[in-house]
Amino acid sequence: MPELFSLLTYLVIIVVIALVIFSSSVKVVQEYERGVIFRLGRLVGARGPGLFFLIPVLDRMVKIDLRVITLEVPPQEVITRDNVTVRVNAVLYFQVTDPGKAVTQVTDYIRATLQIAQTTLRSVLGQSELDEMLSHRESINQRLQQIIDEQTEPWGIKVNIVEVKDVELPQSMQRAMARQAEAEREKRAKIIHADGEFQASQMLADAAKVIGSEPASIQLRYLQTLTEIATERNSTIIFPVPLELLSLIPHVSSAAATLMGAGTASPPPIPRPEVRPAPAPEALPASVARVGAPAQAAPPPGFAAPPPQPGAVSPPPGTPRPPAQG
Repeated sequence: MPELFSLLTYLVIIVVIALVIFSSSVKVVQEYERGVIFRLGRLVGARGPGLFFLIPVLDRMVKIDLRVITLEVPPQEVITRDNVTVRVNAVLYFQVTDPGKAVTQVTDYIRATLQIAQTTLRSVLGQSELDEMLSHRESINQRLQQIIDEQTEPWGIKVNIVEVKDVELPQSMQRAMARQAEAEREKRAKIIHADGEFQASQMLADAAKVIGSEPASIQLRYLQTLTEIATERNSTIIFPVPLELLSLIPHVSSAAATLMGAGTASPPPIPRPEVRPAPAPEALPASVARVGAPAQAAPPPGFAAPPPQPGAVSPPPGTPRPPAQG
């Protein structure tokens, strides 16, 4: 009986040791995982998925997840090329393509990828201007993905997507951008309004040509306007004034000002007649005697008669001359 008990004890111990060895040598790897095997410290390779056996005590296995890892980059203080301070955060999507390199080339590939993403984000955004960062987001994302992928490729990591999530601007910059957007919208509104006025003027010019070709059309238009006004049941009557009369107003006002200035101006001074003393009676020839005026000497031959003196009265034709005095 004691021998049987000791035999059972040995059997139990052997079974337990066999189970321990079996559990340590038999490994199951999921579809999305790979097992990197080291035998006596040397890399054997990656195995899986499924069931495989390891040599107890000699082999060691490290499981690596091959699924896409989502890594959030914390907010970073970035100074852009045009000296604007912004806070930017991003998200990174990557996965392990070579499990052996991910285990042997880097200690912690997730932490190392996060540090590379932070430094690359600051350097790339620091070389860009604020407008480029806001409007050309896709090109910046592609540049970030390319740089980070080149740096993590020796670790057996493939970076699929890098997206800049949020850009936090200072309050002063937000107000300045709001004023810029408002001014841009006002500019567009004014351009659209001016374009509408230009098109309306062209249509009015075409309508004026059509109306000018038929004189009766303006009368019909006038009657139509009166009809539209009469439908509102008011007592307003509109009489159109031709625009030609309005163009004459400046000329009428200038003519009236000229007439008023001419009526108030003082007349030019009248020159006073020159008074000469009358010569002695014996010196007056009988041929040039004047009634009520001193006689003048006859001009020599070949010279025109001098003009009459101011104030001298010429006798009417047919008046007999007085006889010459001796």
